[in-house]
Amino acid sequence: MTAKLILTEHIGEVSCITLNRPSKRNALNIALLDQLCDAIYDVGRMTSQHVLVITGAGPIFCSGMDLKEASEPENLNSLANLIAKALTGIYTSPLVTIAAVNGAAIAGGAGLMSACDFAIATSDAKIGYPEIKHGLVAAQVATLLVRQVAWRTVRELLLLGELIDANRALEIGLISRVVSPDELMTQALQLANQAAKNAPDAVAETKRLLAALEPHSFNDHLRMAIGIHRKARRSSSASKGIATFLNRKKNL
Repeated sequence: MTAKLILTEHIGEVSCITLNRPSKRNALNIALLDQLCDAIYDVGRMTSQHVLVITGAGPIFCSGMDLKEASEPENLNSLANLIAKALTGIYTSPLVTIAAVNGAAIAGGAGLMSACDFAIATSDAKIGYPEIKHGLVAAQVATLLVRQVAWRTVRELLLLGELIDANRALEIGLISRVVSPDELMTQALQLANQAAKNAPDAVAETKRLLAALEPHSFNDHLRMAIGIHRKARRSSSASKGIATFLNRKKNL
């Protein structure tokens, strides 16, 4: 029986999608991404639903790509394509999308967060793009990051690969609000219910307008990023970096 790695709950006009792999810090593997893409698509087609909230089960929102699965060469294309599909599904959704970030949003997890219209994070949250420390390039998530923060800040986040706290993320415009951990879902649902009061067709048209006003196409950027991701992933630096990470994790 296939494990339920994505949980979907409908609360009035609001749908909540929960990444449900807490024992692996909600790391993005093929099975989870496949279920996530299906859930995003299904909710987006429901005329009764106006807002989508995405959160993570357990103490961590999402730790990024499952590097153990990513270390297998045969998984390269599937993972790259599914991450792109998930980011696109969220970013282009006709619904208002809200990330409720509990604990940490790392690498691809930060990408899922950035794909949302709003991001609410707990005061203890850590956010960052440490791919470069493992010989990887944060290519696909960079397509979203450059749309949200200043170029100097983009360089700082991607070239140093350090994690930042929630207050710093709020300061640079990467997230919308900081709340206490016990208030996260209450605040997320409060914002969701506020957004749900607006006309859904006007919301969808506004989102299409905002996409059209971007100086460069998100889809064009994403296609380029997938190519860069694949090239970087095949490098010896990436193989060494992932192996080092997995060995260190095994010895903890």
